[in-house]
Amino acid sequence: MTESLIIAFHGAAGSTTGSRHLLTIDQIPILLDCGLYQGRRKDTWEHNTHFGFDPRAIHTTLLSHAHIDHSGNLPTLVKQGFQGPIHCTAATADLCRVMLLDSAFIQEKDAEWLNKRKRKRGEEPIEPIYTIQDATRSLNRFETLDYHHPHHILRDVKVNFYDAGHILGSASIILDIRRDGGEVRFAFSGDIGRAGLPILRDPEIPHHVDWLVMESTYGAREHDDIAHAEAELLDVIQRVAARGGKIIVPSFSVERTQEIVYYLNALTNRRAIPPIPIYVDSPLSVNVTDIFRLHPECYDEEMRRIVLEGDPFGFHRLSYVKDVEESKRLNNINGPCMIISASGMCEGGRILHHLRNSIAEPRNCILFVGYQAEGTLGRKIVERQPTVNIFGEPHPLRAEVVTLNTMSGHADRHDLLNYARVVREHSPNLKQVFLVHGEPAAQRTLAETLRAELGLDVVIPALRDEFRLL
Repeated sequence: MTESLIIAFHGAAGSTTGSRHLLTIDQIPILLDCGLYQGRRKDTWEHNTHFGFDPRAIHTTLLSHAHIDHSGNLPTLVKQGFQGPIHCTAATADLCRVMLLDSAFIQEKDAEWLNKRKRKRGEEPIEPIYTIQDATRSLNRFETLDYHHPHHILRDVKVNFYDAGHILGSASIILDIRRDGGEVRFAFSGDIGRAGLPILRDPEIPHHVDWLVMESTYGAREHDDIAHAEAELLDVIQRVAARGGKIIVPSFSVERTQEIVYYLNALTNRRAIPPIPIYVDSPLSVNVTDIFRLHPECYDEEMRRIVLEGDPFGFHRLSYVKDVEESKRLNNINGPCMIISASGMCEGGRILHHLRNSIAEPRNCILFVGYQAEGTLGRKIVERQPTVNIFGEPHPLRAEVVTLNTMSGHADRHDLLNYARVVREHSPNLKQVFLVHGEPAAQRTLAETLRAELGLDVVIPALRDEFRLL
């Protein structure tokens, strides 16, 4: 067999969603991530049901982390015939067990709700992209690997996971491929975290890399200092509570919700915030928080010390809401409160109901603590569009909108430059860097910086682009 190495980009190319990259090694296809494309409803069906390759031909899938834009289309992959293993860390597998089932449940319920409206209009019904049964079948294909424990996925190919520091269990995927002349190394960064974030260890940076596929979400921006996160959160709570408003927080169930609770716990212990009720209204967030408690091997040293002193994910003013009726009652609260709910980009789930009931009231505040992809409802609110559609109906945006850039879990421009610099310094044979998971402007800015400051050969692939590396 002729030695060959080909990379093709089938998602998160020129965008920040639907991560999916196909690495073909000596004619054997290996899939890196299989994320759900999130955005305008009319676009999502095509992106999520047509892969651009045959799922039945994929030998192995390697999963960097559990965020839905990286893992969320695995049920469709299996539904369309994939029969190989899905390798990831143990924490990622545990998170996916609740997240993929939750994603399927939301898709089924959203389709059901929309079909009621379509029937009234005499329109054709829609189908969910996948069902709970499809999600369950995909979970049966998971096989876990520890960090820094190389595993042969092919006779001449070893996979190794490095800690990406992005969310619990997140990994950079390192592939060592044996060739006649020795070994070559292909690295996929996954989503890169930030140094100094609470709870998790800092990202690890691979060495001796020949080709690097690197995320670029914040390639044109720098975050505020993470040390200011707690003070900024305190300021918002004090200001909105003083005027009797609600604080609605669209939050990713994984990592961001736990980070917010971590800070709220610290503020409550110091009696720094007013005594308002705080709700985490997401069954998924509740389940994910339980999983966080199961994986102290992912914690940094400070978090391990805090855990010894008590539970950082629970305090007396905090309530976790699972019951649907209890969730509905939150909309009847008249006084100040904080409601943390999923999804983080406002594309589904209970957050939509809270937004519908709160977005038109100027006393209220919508507090964003994570990235909002282009085309999502969250992005439209962050852009302060005067009217936004929720469940297909227009709502005036009169609530205050605040974005805490301090709390982003993604590396910023400075972090990404440092990541690439360290790779470059320890990789004398580094040939190319491919930038994925970023909007075009951010990618162009980062590419120019990497070329000018590090002398790197940087490629910004378009969707479906294919490159022969060997």
